[in-house]
Amino acid sequence: MDSNYLPIEDYGAIGNLRSVALVGRNGSIDWWPTPMLSDPAVFAAILDDRRGGRFQVSMADGAPADQRYIPRTNVLETEFSGEAGRLTVTDGMALEGDIDGVGKSRAEPAIHRLLRADGGDVTVEVQWSPRFRYGGAPAQMAITDGGVMAWAGDDVLTLHGLSDGECQLHQDGDSRTLTARLTLADGEERALVASWWGEEPPRVPPPTREVLDEAIDSWQSWVGKADATGSRSWAAPYEELVVRAELALKLLTHADTGAIAAAATTSLPEDIGGVRNWDYRYCWIRDSSLAAQAMHALGHDADAHAFVEWAETVARAHREEHRTIQIVYGLDGATELTERELPQLEGYRGSAPVRVGNGAVDQLQLDVYGELISVVYEMVRFGDDVDDEILAFLPQVADEAALRWNDRDNGIWEPRNGPFHFVHSKVMVWMGLERAIKMARAGVIDGDAEAWEHAAGEIREEVLIRGFSTELDSFVQSYERAVLDASSLLIPLLEFLPFEDPRVQSTIDAVGEGLRDNGLIYRYLADDGIAGEEGAFGLCSFWFVDALAMSGRVDEAREAFAGMAARANHLGLYSEELDPRHGGFLGNFPQAFSHIGLINSAIYLAYAQGRDSPVPDPIGSKEHREAPPFPDRSR
Repeated sequence: MDSNYLPIEDYGAIGNLRSVALVGRNGSIDWWPTPMLSDPAVFAAILDDRRGGRFQVSMADGAPADQRYIPRTNVLETEFSGEAGRLTVTDGMALEGDIDGVGKSRAEPAIHRLLRADGGDVTVEVQWSPRFRYGGAPAQMAITDGGVMAWAGDDVLTLHGLSDGECQLHQDGDSRTLTARLTLADGEERALVASWWGEEPPRVPPPTREVLDEAIDSWQSWVGKADATGSRSWAAPYEELVVRAELALKLLTHADTGAIAAAATTSLPEDIGGVRNWDYRYCWIRDSSLAAQAMHALGHDADAHAFVEWAETVARAHREEHRTIQIVYGLDGATELTERELPQLEGYRGSAPVRVGNGAVDQLQLDVYGELISVVYEMVRFGDDVDDEILAFLPQVADEAALRWNDRDNGIWEPRNGPFHFVHSKVMVWMGLERAIKMARAGVIDGDAEAWEHAAGEIREEVLIRGFSTELDSFVQSYERAVLDASSLLIPLLEFLPFEDPRVQSTIDAVGEGLRDNGLIYRYLADDGIAGEEGAFGLCSFWFVDALAMSGRVDEAREAFAGMAARANHLGLYSEELDPRHGGFLGNFPQAFSHIGLINSAIYLAYAQGRDSPVPDPIGSKEHREAPPFPDRSR
């Protein structure tokens, strides 16, 4: 069943800040939802090798391939090397204009593939098999004057760049597939362009070389805006990994709203053959707040501000309807994300069900209050201008947090056997209230700081009593279940306790002993109401680095970070989880959480080693804990 599936780590990602496509090392585009990331996929072979559809370009002699990004871009090159010569396929999605922040770029839903032969004549094979609505609608296909057209109802995809004589159409079940074979002379280039039209009339696409050059310029200009040279030398020897991580986060950002998707895919399994398959193509307030803070730390202020403004807008709309803030929204602010299964797809390597939508939309996760407050706090403390409407909304967030902190919730990991009194959730509410108190007392926001302080004190007292297990000598997952949880590593990073506190150090040691496997950290090893197991969590492994670094255990931190850096794929990308035993990727890809973790760990390591970094006094540092109040901003 699974012999034709590439390992998840064998993919690269391209995109246009509206959608993302995955390109395998074999030259096959096996995932492309379009025109938007959360829309149905027209290529989904990664979720069903036989019925999902793909767009593959390869050398006819089966030559092996390697991949690389054009530096500081999300434009990808796949190079095949055979006895006759080399074939380089440069893949990018149409993107032009200023991509800093939102609303300034343009992008047609089109994938441009530029083929070039070098070192001799090469024979190229093409397979193009769009499958509309995740393969749920039969795909018709015809050769036209302008190329090849595939359609199902009003959904239309075209392919330009092949001649009539090179194309063959085949019936494949209730859909059609195109195959082509062509020869490129040494030095010859050929462009293949797949364009989504929906209800628009198809037209000839612009020249691919021009389109790719515009995309390259947009990506490189964005990286360079954060620094005059685009340098990340403070992260040496991992500066290229940091750049790739920030490009991955930008790739997941919606160019018109500022919302940041948790990942580019749905239903890539946390357990091969199992049911832990979820749709992450939406904006979690928590994930995106952390991504925005990482972007801000690297100098991408416009992107961070865009997310905060979007989050404040959608959250405030809920409050005005007397509804609690959702934990997750569509990239366009949609609130209805009904979870359903797609029985027509077998799932990656037989991992069914394939799901779209996400049932977690209705969960209560208290940490969202802390994240919303924290991301604004970070901007204020670095002197950024924050919109008055956002500053006026924050006290409402703090009020609701102070009111609801003692509720049970579903927590950061969204188990399906809760709710519980999660320790991490309580600490996150405490952190948010502490940040709100600081801003109120500095005149940044108005609000009942005394009430917030009272609630924060109650949280602190309760967590210290009910959230720590003397038997485990560690903070635990919840009041109800005394089990280890990697989120406990955040307790000192959030400044709930200092790093030198014996309970903090014993927790770090307990997590390292009880949740670490071959250098990687599991989230937890407790029942979560879902069948099967899962891999080690990328973000948690980076949290372990952070906790070690800020504890002064720098050699251990450096070793742990080097281990994680070595586990990036050939392009510097990460999925959600990794298999500690075999090193393979698990879960959705590329995953924002993992790349956020890499950026933050690089910053904490630089700080711990006394090197310059973009955040001279990161949260959790002695300098931040002892920092004076904000400059008086009262009016």
